[in-house]
Amino acid sequence: MKTFKMMSFDLLSEDGEQTIPITDGLIINQENSHQSWVLELFIPSQHRTIFEKLQATGDVFDARAVISFPDNEPAPFSLVVSSMKNIGDHVSVLLKGKIKARRNRYAELLLQQLLAEGLSNKELLIRFEQGMLKRPKIISPN
Repeated sequence: MKTFKMMSFDLLSEDGEQTIPITDGLIINQENSHQSWVLELFIPSQHRTIFEKLQATGDVFDARAVISFPDNEPAPFSLVVSSMKNIGDHVSVLLKGKIKARRNRYAELLLQQLLAEGLSNKELLIRFEQGMLKRPKIISPN
């Protein structure tokens, strides 16, 4: 097993993404035959209801987490809520799931989209750097 520090966590849905402020977090690659990952979020209690709803339905949901360093690209996950525990004015949320295959062509597709906007060189560089960090959804050129 390998354990990593979680820097940020975003829930993804058809409505967009929702950043969940984390006080602390861990990501564990179980390195097993199922390629399982465990994520533990330590979050303020006011965000508990989001995860209670997900746990009640048992639905698999998509999320992105930044691992180890704030400048790393977010890693995409498919997860379920395994358990929750109140700890003072915070809640520990245990998530289990798998890391999703990364889109290998993301940078090329993002660049293609930005070039089509006819941006200046400086603006192109700024928007490309922001896009690689935030990973907005790419609008397909086809």
